Amino acid sequence: MNELEGNGTILWLTGWSMAGSVFDRLREALPDFHHAAVDYSEAESQREMILLVEIAAQKIKPPLLIGGWSLGGLLALRLAAKGLTDGLLLFAANAQFTRPKEEADRGWADAYVRQMGAGLLRDRESVETKFRQMLFTELEREMKIDQNLPPGGVWTVQALNAGLQVLRKEEVLSRLSHIRCPIFLVHGTEDEICPYGAALELASLIPHARLESIPASGHVPFLGREEDIAKRFRSWWNEQSKDGNSASI
Repeated sequence: MNELEGNGTILWLTGWSMAGSVFDRLREALPDFHHAAVDYSEAESQREMILLVEIAAQKIKPPLLIGGWSLGGLLALRLAAKGLTDGLLLFAANAQFTRPKEEADRGWADAYVRQMGAGLLRDRESVETKFRQMLFTELEREMKIDQNLPPGGVWTVQALNAGLQVLRKEEVLSRLSHIRCPIFLVHGTEDEICPYGAALELASLIPHARLESIPASGHVPFLGREEDIAKRFRSWWNEQSKDGNSASI
């Protein structure tokens, strides 16, 4: 078995409204893995988006890892709860995106997500622009990390709405105990979209979870840090392989 076969395949699931090319530098920094991706930028419904992801995961020979960011992280957790992956690499992920007021440190109010959906019908560009402005901290903008983000406007309005429905309605929090695979969590401490409290929640509720906190980082903690994160992730995955924490290894 060669090294690529031993490490397996990473299936990449991008965040809401984002081009899959946002992961290009991470893929380049992880040449010892196979790479695949799901394009749900034209999904017409919440159901279709979920089916696209499930079908892709079921077609890949193990060991399979899911690399998910934000919306993609929620979809990845859903797959893990169904036993469809051997490991997770999650960025700015949340097991339940919409939360009641008393859990504002772990997610957004449902009303705000509904407002975004209504706004898409009037001016989708304005909604996307406002969302993208929330992705980075002031320091990250000063460092021009935001300039590494791919251009917007690549999703259809139907897909944008489908993604919002996933964020509103999908809930994996009550099923975290079903997850048996190891998880590598990367989360910015200043994330305004998936608050850092969501990462602490995941790390406390999932036995084989490791949290890598990125100080002073917002919602895209991997951007501009790909080489370092790839190095940490590779070391961690090798540890999981030796310890036998993944069923397929």
